[in-house]
Amino acid sequence: MSDTFQQLADAILAGTPATPDDALGALRADDPELMHLVAAAGRLRRAHFGNTVKVNYLVNLKSGLCPENCNYCSQALGSGAPILTYSWLSKEDTLAQADAGLRGGASRVCLVASGRGPSTRDVDKVTDMVESLKTEYPDVEVCACLGLLGDGQAEKLKAAGVDAYNHNINTAESNHANIVQTHTYDDRVDTVQKAKNAGISPCSGLIAGLGESDEQLVEALFALRDLGSDSIPVNFLMPFEGTPHENTWDLSPTRCVKILAAARLVCPDKEVRIAGGREMHLRSLQPIALHVANSLFLGDYLTSEGQDARADLDMIRDNGFVVLGSEQDLRGRDAEQEPADPAIRRRGAGTDVLPNA
Repeated sequence: MSDTFQQLADAILAGTPATPDDALGALRADDPELMHLVAAAGRLRRAHFGNTVKVNYLVNLKSGLCPENCNYCSQALGSGAPILTYSWLSKEDTLAQADAGLRGGASRVCLVASGRGPSTRDVDKVTDMVESLKTEYPDVEVCACLGLLGDGQAEKLKAAGVDAYNHNINTAESNHANIVQTHTYDDRVDTVQKAKNAGISPCSGLIAGLGESDEQLVEALFALRDLGSDSIPVNFLMPFEGTPHENTWDLSPTRCVKILAAARLVCPDKEVRIAGGREMHLRSLQPIALHVANSLFLGDYLTSEGQDARADLDMIRDNGFVVLGSEQDLRGRDAEQEPADPAIRRRGAGTDVLPNA
């Protein structure tokens, strides 16, 4: 099987697209074959993105209070998850939050607001924020995620300087009605198309762990390929208490890596982003996943906390990667790290403190 994965990588690099059977083979690879799969998918990642990692930063403009019933979401109608809820951030607070992410190394800021879709007034708020952000940081990429778009709204966002629009299909069309009933799969595709037609880069991905089959995961990946999604966030279900999916733990670290590898095989030249849930599901395999994916979110997510941002940046550097757009990327070499002194043991044997075990 290891030779099969390398031969598949050869074929994809030569211009032959992966097939659904190829993607199923990645998802169903035996765990002892995992590193062979990573090596093959990693060749595609390196061919298109070198040793760079794109760092993205989320700003949650409006939290909770959503009328949609997406049953995976802590912000959805009927959710009892004990999350922060608030209406729109001020422009000043938004810029301060974005500034923190950009100073931390992000090159793309994702402005997200809960809800079915934006009103005209909401779009005006966001365009004002974007124009101010672009004035202060002319090189920043801005991705908006405001829900289902109406006619003409994508064009307004584009004119204000929005570079990308995120609207995930989340799952296969054949599984969509099982996870949300207040809008359709076609509604989501329509919004992605509106963004594309306005000249905005489409960002659309999925959530793994929603009870989908292998075939449905493959269906979703090929739908994303057909949609022309430039950026593919791969989320792993976070089973928030108070949602229909609480206590749903169907993912293992190796399963998550295989899903990312399948995404890379199907969409070899697209930005594959390790998104929500990576800390709790990939766990110690997060560095391995970076050899397949080329993008991640820095720090916290919409309603949950991520791992320490410094740990993210250390992980990128320690695995031989550089942050896209950083001085190290532009110089073509790795960042330097000051060595840390050994931590003297003050617990366990010879002390009255419990051992680290």
